[in-house]
Amino acid sequence: MKILVTGGAGFIGSHLVDRLMESGHQVVCLDNLYTGATVNNAQWLDHPNFQFIQHDVVEAIAIEGLDQIYHLACPASPVHYQFDPIKTAKTNFLGTLNMLELAKQCSARLLLASTSEVYGDPLLHPQHEEYWGNVNCTGIRSCYDEGKRIAETLTFDFHRQFGTEIRVARIFNTHGARMLENDGRVVSNFIVQALKGIPLTVYGDGSQTRSFCYVSDLVEGLIRLMNGNYIGPVNLGNPGEYTILQLAQTIQKMINPDAELIFKPLPQDDPQRRQPDISAAKFHLGWEPTVALEEGLSKTIAYFRDRLKEA
Repeated sequence: MKILVTGGAGFIGSHLVDRLMESGHQVVCLDNLYTGATVNNAQWLDHPNFQFIQHDVVEAIAIEGLDQIYHLACPASPVHYQFDPIKTAKTNFLGTLNMLELAKQCSARLLLASTSEVYGDPLLHPQHEEYWGNVNCTGIRSCYDEGKRIAETLTFDFHRQFGTEIRVARIFNTHGARMLENDGRVVSNFIVQALKGIPLTVYGDGSQTRSFCYVSDLVEGLIRLMNGNYIGPVNLGNPGEYTILQLAQTIQKMINPDAELIFKPLPQDDPQRRQPDISAAKFHLGWEPTVALEEGLSKTIAYFRDRLKEA
């Protein structure tokens, strides 16, 4: 198949590109390199089945003969999506609109990479797909949270109005190689701080919870969703729930048991609890994570250790 991956030079996108290329597909990688990097696709740059296009999805683009579109393009960490919130909102609305128009023109199937952030600071725990969420539409996270919600709206409206084939994944916290060390995400923050021998910064008292999925598990879920019969939305994430303090202590133990923990005020609208109900993914996709937290963390730590040595 001829497959477009937007955001294909990013953290998750590049791992998806790897899987698609290894499966023998013709892959077009589209990325504006805001948070992505061509080095993430380095092994494929000279391959005849791979094409890289530097392009911003906010602007329309014509690509012929596509069978599938994985639409991942959008900065996903607070540091990056809050840097230019209007740009983030435009990426979610106009970028998704442009990719849906392209899917319609090509009669291609589009998978939208949505997010657990559509649930906001949830009043229901764990979160299942029927839950409508508890989102602040005027806060500092709204450009991303509400942006992804309108992206889902557009995607379903194209399906209803034009018969566009769609799939919608709600991605929960994911980690692994090719994460950025300055993206403000909790796993990369703690690992980089511990490796550098500086105190691990815990926001709030550390009692807020998250669930951590290793990137290879997530990519498997995306591929199964795209190629199955279930439209979604479907939660993709690891249902294991950990407090931020537990995560900090686990990474502390794995890298530097003597590392100090310091506590700072909780950012605005930071969700208190986050855990996916993956019943739908198990039933419709036959999918659930296979990589345990410490196993995945070991791989992520090894990646950052090498990256810091190169710096």
